[in-house]
Amino acid sequence: MKRIIYSLYINIPEYELDDFDSKGTNQKNKDQFNKNYQRLLDCKQLYADNNGVDFKLYTFDDNFEEFKNNLQEQYPFITYYNIINFYKIKLLYDLSEQYDEILYLDYDVVPLTNENFFDVWNLDKGICLFDNSDKVISIDEVTSKSQSIRSPTSKYYNTKAMLLDKNLDSKINVINTGIIGVNRNHLQQLKYFDDFDNDMKTMTRLKSDYSFFPKKIVDFFGYDNETLMGVKVNEHKVPVQWLNNQWHYFFDKNLFIPENTKFVHAINKQFDIVWRYYD
Repeated sequence: MKRIIYSLYINIPEYELDDFDSKGTNQKNKDQFNKNYQRLLDCKQLYADNNGVDFKLYTFDDNFEEFKNNLQEQYPFITYYNIINFYKIKLLYDLSEQYDEILYLDYDVVPLTNENFFDVWNLDKGICLFDNSDKVISIDEVTSKSQSIRSPTSKYYNTKAMLLDKNLDSKINVINTGIIGVNRNHLQQLKYFDDFDNDMKTMTRLKSDYSFFPKKIVDFFGYDNETLMGVKVNEHKVPVQWLNNQWHYFFDKNLFIPENTKFVHAINKQFDIVWRYYD
């Protein structure tokens, strides 16, 4: 059984930063990643070493540049940020040619344990993902300030619209792909990129289609990997194991990390707090 843990860090050029929330969040995140770059790398390498599995960090290289250029040429409306997140899914498929089981960690994920993920989660039972459904706001409560194109609410309704458009069951979970555990068989079943061009065309069309949801919802539809992941999981009946809060602790507005946390996903980029727990 060959296993690998990998992560991805692309230092987005400042001129490519999309100001998705008008608060300068992308620039602040970029600064925090640069400040904590080495320690974020070292903690993942150490976790892999302690569990006897390979580790690889992907950065800007010829393969990424080719992928980026192709997507920008075919879909000029996709942001640099979204290209990076589609690339991390592509890397799953690349690695599956050599490895049986794969664990992906966003670069802002920090392991707080030496417990082996692959021993705890039997990937034969399904792909491991995190469910953000508890963060979805009802349509009546949605306002222009309650969400962004990256919020779970936007992705929830965007996913539902795509499934309804395909005449598929629209009962869904809002997927976060900051941590993904998967084996080769379920990747093949997922068929993530098999109909990518049509999926991009559907996403584009739905950005001006108000037959499923009102304008205040549709205005925040985008082109993200998590919306498409939700569609593919449902469309191809891929079994899913939902990660619990221990193995994917969503560290965002609540500045507290529970004692039993295994992987902390520092959405808020408050790495100084994370390192205190880590040490």
